[in-house]
Amino acid sequence: MTGLNRKDLLDIQDLSLDEINLICNNARYFKDLFTRSVKTVPVLRGKTVCCLFYEPSTRTKLSFELAAKRLSADLINIAVSTSSVVKGESLIDTVHTLEAMKADYIVMRHAVSLAPHFLSKNIGASVINAGDGFHAHPTQAMLDAYSILEKRGSLAGLHIGIVGDIKHSRVARSDIEVFNKLGAKVTLCGPPTLVPDEFRQYGVDITYDLDGLIGKLDVINMLRIQKERQKGSHFPSIREYHRQFALTNERLRRCKPDIIVMHPGPINRGIEIDDGAANSANAIIEEQVTNGVAVRMSIFYLLAGGAPLEGIGE
Repeated sequence: MTGLNRKDLLDIQDLSLDEINLICNNARYFKDLFTRSVKTVPVLRGKTVCCLFYEPSTRTKLSFELAAKRLSADLINIAVSTSSVVKGESLIDTVHTLEAMKADYIVMRHAVSLAPHFLSKNIGASVINAGDGFHAHPTQAMLDAYSILEKRGSLAGLHIGIVGDIKHSRVARSDIEVFNKLGAKVTLCGPPTLVPDEFRQYGVDITYDLDGLIGKLDVINMLRIQKERQKGSHFPSIREYHRQFALTNERLRRCKPDIIVMHPGPINRGIEIDDGAANSANAIIEEQVTNGVAVRMSIFYLLAGGAPLEGIGE
């Protein structure tokens, strides 16, 4: 298997286990490039990547841009806030514009769930979902899985806790799917208002008692409270949320000594995680950012058809 047998990357649920492993295995080769004096390779020379972000983003957008540049692709950034979208241009009209530009890849973030799926059905370019509504964030899930694989070699049998605002989190949905496919046990934790019982259909456990869960976990992924997506109040106060559901320094001391601490960013320090926990030896938050570039390079490359990567860049 040398590439992904698909035009687009829209959801984790569309990926087979072999494809997930292929993305991770190829990411190892691309990450090796980061240690070299010349960090670019010409595998996408002559190809054009368009970043189309309808929502604010720092980490994901910069990660995709850097991945494209390191593969020697030409990069187009469409700043939606200053584009014709604010004049009322429809998504289908934007599609036609992108078709005229002959883009090979379109990286799309949108506030509406399934918007990248609509785009993919109406354009010949490969579409990569960089986050759509509450629905999915497949490349974040892939970098999260890769980051754990890098530390443990396998997810099979690991107990992974995802803590926080599950209801509004596209990261949580995609993480659950990839962690399940790789054989991990997943438990969700947070206030009942933010961890709906309907998530049990994903094959996960749910608890509202972080203190009872914390000592059982091999990996803990702390999610940001997404105030911009919430309507109304889902818990009494920030102080009360921190008291019950934050990864505090004291809670970290009660975890397994080798627990992996993760966070997709951006971090609300002092709300869902304390400084000491975020900066601890157990935390791989900065490594997740680095790994995100390698994973996204792998995805670009494999959507292009791929090829054996031994000796790349030598």
